[in-house]
This record gives sequence, C-alpha cells and structure tokens, in this order.
Amino acid sequence: MNILIKSAIIVDPSSPFHQQKNDILIEKGIITKISKTIQNPNNYKEINLENLHISQGWFDSSVCFGEPGLEERETIENGLNTAAKSGFTAVAVNPNTSPVADNKSTIEFIKHKSFGFATNLYPIGNFTKGGQSVDLAELYDMQNSGAIAFGDYNKSISNANLLKIGLQYVQNFDGLILSFPQDNSIATEGLVNEEINSTKLGLKGIPSLAEELQIARDLFILEYTGGKLHIPTISTEKAVKLIKDAKKKGLNVSCSVAAHHLVLTDDELKSFDANTKVLPPLRTLKDTKALIKGLKEGVIDIITSDHNPIDIEHKKVEYYNAKFGTIGLESLFSALNKKIDLDVFIASLTTNPKKRFKIKTETISEGSKADLTLFNPEFEYQFTENNILSTSKNAIFLNKKMNGKVYGIIANNQVVL
Repeated sequence: MNILIKSAIIVDPSSPFHQQKNDILIEKGIITKISKTIQNPNNYKEINLENLHISQGWFDSSVCFGEPGLEERETIENGLNTAAKSGFTAVAVNPNTSPVADNKSTIEFIKHKSFGFATNLYPIGNFTKGGQSVDLAELYDMQNSGAIAFGDYNKSISNANLLKIGLQYVQNFDGLILSFPQDNSIATEGLVNEEINSTKLGLKGIPSLAEELQIARDLFILEYTGGKLHIPTISTEKAVKLIKDAKKKGLNVSCSVAAHHLVLTDDELKSFDANTKVLPPLRTLKDTKALIKGLKEGVIDIITSDHNPIDIEHKKVEYYNAKFGTIGLESLFSALNKKIDLDVFIASLTTNPKKRFKIKTETISEGSKADLTLFNPEFEYQFTENNILSTSKNAIFLNKKMNGKVYGIIANNQVVL
C-alpha cells in the first residue's frame, strides 16, 4: 500500500509533528516521510479531504459482537468493518457470545475469524466459567491464545473471594481483571437510575449505591491482593472519587466511561425509548459533569462506546422486557466532539487504553507503522438510521445532532474510507 496524504493536521502529543499541517507519505504500510509539501513522482494514490485531521488509530476497549452464536445481532466481519469506518483500528471484544468465551477454543475461534481485516480484534475472556461467578475460567490458557483481559461483561463478580483469588493468580502472568461495577443485591430488578425521573415514570430504579458499593469492595480487595484491576463504564460522581482516592494510594486500578454517560442523562427516559435502557443506567447531570471532570483530571483513563448490538426482537419491546445495551461505534466521535478537549479525547482512545491493555502504540513519525484514524472535527449533522452500519439498530444517539465526521482508517497496510 503506497499512499500520499495531503494537508493533514496531526493530532498526536507524542509526535514531533503534533498540531502541524503536513503531507504524509506511506509506503508499504510504513510512514516514510512527513513534510509540509511532498511531491508525488511515483503517482501514488492521494488522499485529500476537507479539514483532514489525523491521529493514532483509535482503540475501543469495550465492544460486543454476537458471533459466535448470536450472529443476528452482529457478525465479526460486519462488526470489524463498522469499527473501521467509525475510526477504530483496534477493538477489544467482550465475551458475551453463545457459548461465552471462557476457554482457549472460543478465543482462538474469534481470533481466527478476525484475521485479515484493517481493524485488529483483541478478545476479552470470561473471568468466570459461564460468567456465573462460581469458578475461575481458563485464564492462563486464554491469555496464551490471545485474550488481553478477563471480565464477565455487564455481570458483577458477586463472589468476593473469587476476585481475591483471581487477582492473586493473574499476577503470575501479568493479567488484567475487569470487574463490572454493580452490586446486584442492591440493584435487584432495577431498570433505570433511581432518582426523581424513575419515580415520576414508575420505573424500578438502580441506585448509585449499587455501583459505589461494588467499586469500594473491589478496591479493598485490590489493596489486599495487589495485581491489576480495570473497572469498566463507571457512571456516578462518587465512583470517580473512589477511584481517585485509590490511585492516590498507589493501587494499580484504571477505569473507563461510556460515551453516552458523558453527554446524556436520565431525562432521556421520558420518551420510554428502549434504546435508552443501558447498564449502568443513564444518571444525572451532576454525574455527567463529575465524569467529564474526572476525564480531564486523568482519574478516568479511557472512553469507550460500550457498543452492544441487540436485535429488534429484544429491543423494540416494552421497556421492562427490553435488554440493556446500545450500539455506539458509529456515533462515539461525533457525540463527544466539541464537548471534550480534543487532546483529552484522543488520549482516552489511543495511548491510555493501549498502554493499559498492553497494545503497541504507533507514534505518527517517520519510520513508524501507519496506524491512523482520519477525521474532520468541523462537520454538523443529525444522526439517523442511515448513519448506522451495524446489523442491529439500537442506537441511543438516534436523531441527535452531532458534530464531527470520521473519514476512516489506515491500518494493517489497508485503507478504509
């Protein structure tokens, strides 16, 4: 692949060309030259796009595809193509498949199915067998087969001793454990955030306490055992404070936040649209402000789409019966652009998550591998079903006004625009 990119503003704080407008020459997948003006004597294909910005390739640390077993929601092929067109050169895929990814065979199947795409797929293996929080899954074997972390997607580790043993065990091979922040004995059968809106609408609530108790418990266990813990998709003000205090103590903990928790509140529930039924639930404006502040201060390490396709039979139903989840790959950038500083946004999708999940970063510099996301931060539009590339259409940002356009990616010696 030989390409000449014209007049691109480089957004990469680790690059000597950060915030500069340059031409970029890519030959056989390697950046060979970066300069104000580069001639094209070899007649390479040129990319010349309006207000083109380029960053390191984005990595989404929490994505769900249905395959194997739930292909009606999403296949690996369409999921990876959607990720590429949405700006992601790498995704970490959760183990909520059928069967669940709790053994090396399933991990190897997923890795094999993802071979040859522009976007790299990194499997997350189940922490417990069947996601049942009873017995540890085959953690070491799964890591040797390509799993980059272990967690039961959207299921808390109810057995505290199991988390303790797991954190001790994975230190032998530098493993990373994900613990979903919800105490189900508090959340019970809740559907939405427990607040004024849940009372007005007559919907069972999930109190912030359910998240905060679980996080506090997990941090106490981490302090006792050591090891590495990642808390995905936090959603409350106090959760930010708990993790901030833990980091001050020197605990090896990281956390992420879903895009929708940064910009949407439980005011969205008034429509009774099942696309707003997500886990953790949408919280209050006070929480969203605290999450954005935590992101700016570096308490929150990672932004994720928490992309979770749900087929129409399980989403276009009564609110009580609908499954939790929203798709988000296609909307992540334009939903957050202009609401979060661009450098903070890029770091939360590139260097921060890649370092945490031990994925190599490629600085935008001469001699580096071309692993790039192309985008325009000045583009306004309304997000409609025409913008959805996923098989499932359960988008929480449907019909919202957006700002910013993703052109595509250059990765694995391929161009997807």
